[in-house]
Amino acid sequence: MHIQTALENREPFMDEAEFNAVLEGHSGMLGRIAASYEMEMSAREDLLQDIAVALWRALPKWRGEGSLRGFVARIAHNRGVSHIMTERRHSHVEVFEEALVDQQADPQRDAAHHQRHERLLRALRRLSLGQRQVVTLVLEGFSHVEIADILNIKPNTVDARVSRARRTLADYLERQA
Repeated sequence: MHIQTALENREPFMDEAEFNAVLEGHSGMLGRIAASYEMEMSAREDLLQDIAVALWRALPKWRGEGSLRGFVARIAHNRGVSHIMTERRHSHVEVFEEALVDQQADPQRDAAHHQRHERLLRALRRLSLGQRQVVTLVLEGFSHVEIADILNIKPNTVDARVSRARRTLADYLERQA
């Protein structure tokens, strides 16, 4: 049975197997979202644990309105924002993403991929938090309407943030070329 269908038909209590299925089914997206907020691996792992706790608390309240994927992304982004605000209060060091790099058999291709990836991540880190959020969700394949729902903003705001982010990214990448 599809996990979203199973959760829609479940009792209010969520068992560990259902929860683990949600985490496993969304692990890639959750990892990328966490990476968009946290550069250091150990801090990213802490953030992923915080996201898991927040999901554990929130999933029983999910009423099946909208997609499970969107709900999970909303919880992850909200937890990421809280994480950043807490970190900024505790330190003045800016933290953001360093996404996981797949290990390939070809070292030259890996190095080139890693360089392109690093260049893009540096550019993404230059975006405002609001722009970074919408870009991360666009890259996850969410529509602008879904992003508006996830971030609790208007679709026009999503459009504007995406447009500004594209210009900022293009300008930065052009200067770095």
